[in-house]
Amino acid sequence: MRHFKTTCLIALSTLALAACGETGTSGTRDSIRAVGSSTVFPFAKQVSETFARENPEFKSPLIESTGTGGGIKLFCAGVGANTPDIANASRRMKPGEFEDCQKNGVTDIIEMQVGLDGLVFASAAGGITMNLTPQLVYEALAASPYGGEQTAKNWSDVDPSLPNEPILVYGPPSTSGTRDSLKELILEKGCQSDPAMKALKDSDEDKYDQLCTEVRSDGAYVDQGEQDNLIVQKLAGNSRAVGVFGYSFLEENADKVQGLPMNGSAPTYENIVSGAYPGARQMFIYVKKAHLAAIPGLKEFLVKWTESWGPDGILTKIGLVPSSEEVRAKYTQAAIEHTTITADDLK
Repeated sequence: MRHFKTTCLIALSTLALAACGETGTSGTRDSIRAVGSSTVFPFAKQVSETFARENPEFKSPLIESTGTGGGIKLFCAGVGANTPDIANASRRMKPGEFEDCQKNGVTDIIEMQVGLDGLVFASAAGGITMNLTPQLVYEALAASPYGGEQTAKNWSDVDPSLPNEPILVYGPPSTSGTRDSLKELILEKGCQSDPAMKALKDSDEDKYDQLCTEVRSDGAYVDQGEQDNLIVQKLAGNSRAVGVFGYSFLEENADKVQGLPMNGSAPTYENIVSGAYPGARQMFIYVKKAHLAAIPGLKEFLVKWTESWGPDGILTKIGLVPSSEEVRAKYTQAAIEHTTITADDLK
C-alpha cells in the first residue's frame, strides 16, 4: 500500500497533488510550502526570495515558522497537497519521527544539511554579563540539579563569581529544535560533569533524561514561544535577563544584544566554526521526494539552496555558518540526485 501511495503521487501532473490510496490528501497547489524551525526560517526566507526573483515562472515559496518539532509533525502527516513539501529543522530528524513518516506514507525523504548555527546566550547591550560554562548553566536551570533540590535564586548562588542578580532566562519551548540543542549541547554536558550522572545514563536512561535535561518551572526559565525575535525584544526591555537563541539572531541584532562568553570564548563566527564556543549545531531541511514531480519549482528550489550555503553565498551574510566543503558536496549531490535516507542514517 505504501508503494502504491508513493507511485500514485509521483504520477500526478506538475500542477496538482490529488488523493492517493488511503492518504485522503486531495486538492491542488502550485507553490512550494515549507514549515519548521524558527532558526532556519530567516535562511529559508532568504533562499525563497532569491529563488522567486530569479525564477518568475514559479510562485514564491511559502515559508512558515512552526518550530522544528511541530514542522516535522506536519511534514510526516502524509503526502498530498494539504501537507508541506519541506520541513526545516535546527536539529537532525529523530528516528521516532522518521518512523512516524514511514507509517503515514512519507516513505522517501531527502535530507540536506544546509549549514551550521550556534546556540548562544546573550543579554541586552550594556546589560548583565558573565562568563558561563555548560556546568554553570545546568546548575542554574535544571529542575533538579544532580538529583538534588533546586535552590539557586541568583546567579551568585550557583557560583560566587557570577552576578548577584536573579536568574531569569528567556528560552525556547519544548517543541523547538533550539530547546533540543540546549539540552544536548549545554545541559547534558553540564550534568555529565558529575561522574554519577554519567553512570546513570547507562543504568537508567529515563531518570538521566529527567535529571539532566528537565528545566525548572518556577519562573527562572521562561518559555518564549517559537519566535526567537521575541526573546531579543524581551532582553531589550530587561537588562538583567539572559536569552537563548541562534547565532544568526545575535548577529542580526548586534545593536540591541550582546553575546555572553561560554568557556571563555565569545559567540563569534570563528569560535563557532572552530568549536571553541560550545553549542554549534547542524541545520537541515527534509524534502518529500514524492512531491518533486508534482510541485512546480521544488527541484529548482533545492538547487538554489546549494548555491546559497557556501562561504561566499547569500546566507553567510545573514549569519549562517557554512558546513565543511566535504559536507556541502555530499548534500549538493543529494539535492541534485534526490538521494533518500534510511532509518540507519539517523542512528
